[in-house]
Amino acid sequence: MMTRGARLFLFGVMAFGQFMALVDIQIVAASLNAIQAGLSAAPDEISWVQTAYLMAELVMIPLAGFLAKALSTRWLFTLSAGLFTLASALCGLAWDIDSMIAFRVFQGFVGGAMVPTVWATGFILFTGRDRALASSILGVVTMLAPVSGPTIGGWITELIDWRWIFYINVVPGIVVTVLSAALIRFDEARPALLRTLDWSHLLAMALFLSCLDYVLEEGPRHDWFSDTGIAVAAWVALVAFVLFVERSLRSATPVVRLTPFKRPTFVLASMLALATSAAIFAATYLVPVFLGRVRGYNSLDIGTTVCVTGLGMLISAPLTMRLLRHVDPRLVIALGVLIFTASLWMFSFIGPEWGFKELFWPHVLRGVAGMLCVVPAANLALADLEDEALHEASGLFNLLRNLGGALGIALVNTWLQDHSRLHLLRLGEALGARGDGARQLLDGLLHDLSTRTTDAAHAWLAAQALVERHVQRQALVLAFDDVFRLMAWLLLATLVLVPWCRPAPPSSNPHSIEP
Repeated sequence: MMTRGARLFLFGVMAFGQFMALVDIQIVAASLNAIQAGLSAAPDEISWVQTAYLMAELVMIPLAGFLAKALSTRWLFTLSAGLFTLASALCGLAWDIDSMIAFRVFQGFVGGAMVPTVWATGFILFTGRDRALASSILGVVTMLAPVSGPTIGGWITELIDWRWIFYINVVPGIVVTVLSAALIRFDEARPALLRTLDWSHLLAMALFLSCLDYVLEEGPRHDWFSDTGIAVAAWVALVAFVLFVERSLRSATPVVRLTPFKRPTFVLASMLALATSAAIFAATYLVPVFLGRVRGYNSLDIGTTVCVTGLGMLISAPLTMRLLRHVDPRLVIALGVLIFTASLWMFSFIGPEWGFKELFWPHVLRGVAGMLCVVPAANLALADLEDEALHEASGLFNLLRNLGGALGIALVNTWLQDHSRLHLLRLGEALGARGDGARQLLDGLLHDLSTRTTDAAHAWLAAQALVERHVQRQALVLAFDDVFRLMAWLLLATLVLVPWCRPAPPSSNPHSIEP
């Protein structure tokens, strides 16, 4: 029997492994231009450095439950950490864009097993106060990793070289691998399960999740279903989903069992996690886009501005842990949703000159609210399950949470494009209706530019370009306001689900949090 200290140390090792897997989703975000130049990649190819990782990780997350039973938690996590370390080194050694994409697929697939495995382990190892502590730690990891990824990647790229955003995983990855193999000892392998693997079920799941993620990632860039590739991927995802559900229900040994969805609380808590994750990922994505496109910040400036979100998470972690010991988790989620909605509403008044000072409190509130949303939802979804079912339920819960993130980013990308075009049209109409004012502005710019050049035609074109850039910038800012406001209203609407997520009675809850 492991002592409390040993269990906490083991859990800390596994949580750090999960952090590495999660941070590597976004660690390339601020370094894509450097990677593109280093690998001589085309602009339409470089986005696959991020998309390939996400697609592969999504396939592994639900599969991890089956593999944990077949290989044991010890060897699944050890193999995942070890192969993730190897894949990271290979990404750093990539010689062209094709090799980079292949290694990122490998990295995302093997690293994806760590995410649900740590959540399940936290519920297996701990009860009572320690269970609340473990949930809070995982909440911080889940929230902090995507936020800190671009900051860490941008800092390493600026100061050393983009290849080191992958090499930095090697030493800690080896440590996590060795410690995992030595310390994890709470379940047994059942390798006979591997011989019963339903390959058609696995193929259907892989096609469904990878094609769905491709549609969500690439859809906003290619006008959704007007693009043939997006339309074909969507049809493949739909057909594969039908086959996946059929195999889940009728196969004697399905790769993923859907039995957790028989519990209404699991369904509703997972829906809440999907909705709040969509808001969390979308806000995490939108602010750096605003700072880069509107303010012209570089990766280090963006990282410095958004990092205060982590301050909110650290403030909220002990608060969340204490509340979960004494308060109905539904009330904690409701509080988190209300604070998050307030944060998004503050973002919806964003102006073209907003920077660190103006964004400070919206960021802090977003960090506080994220913890209050994510941790109670996981408790409601997983707390009343027996150990045998935890791995599968954790995989499904984390899958829906990640899909929520992909869906949120896809939606806000589409809204941002549509509302930018709409506001650009309205501003153009306004300038046309007030021709005298627009003409005076253009004449003023032309006069100023004429003092710097003797070429009248060049000055005229430059003045027109300045006006056009100013109008486009203002239209984009108004679009950001609209998108944040839409997100706030949609997130607020999820409160209708909260009262129905009834926690299981303590007597039937093997992992309940007791004071």
